[in-house]
Amino acid sequence: MADSASRPEPALNVLGGLLASCCTDPMTGFYRDGHCHTGPQDVGRHLVCARVTAEFLAFSRAVGNDLSTPRPEYDFPGLKPGDQWCLCARRWQEACDAGVAPPVVLAATNQRALEWVDRAQLFAHGIDRPATG
Repeated sequence: MADSASRPEPALNVLGGLLASCCTDPMTGFYRDGHCHTGPQDVGRHLVCARVTAEFLAFSRAVGNDLSTPRPEYDFPGLKPGDQWCLCARRWQEACDAGVAPPVVLAATNQRALEWVDRAQLFAHGIDRPATG
């Protein structure tokens, strides 16, 4: 985690608006500010606001990132299905390719995620996707 002095400027979401908060309980984001902001220190690119599922949590654990187990030394409560969390963009895409991608909150997903994830797949998993006419 980085200090607040290195926090980036406000970001845009994948819908083109200002980046909305992803979650504050548990507090998420690389900067632990509730938003999927990124900066040079964020090598994982925690850009996708996801509503995690049991299937995704099992997948993440199987590929080496246990998000379910509390880690108090990192002020991490452990996630349970239904929690929202800023996921690494590449991990979300891996989960999508494996058929276990969790739904995403598009208004809280950083537009920079589109550098690593497929736009059509991301929008197909959006729980707040715009209506098409």
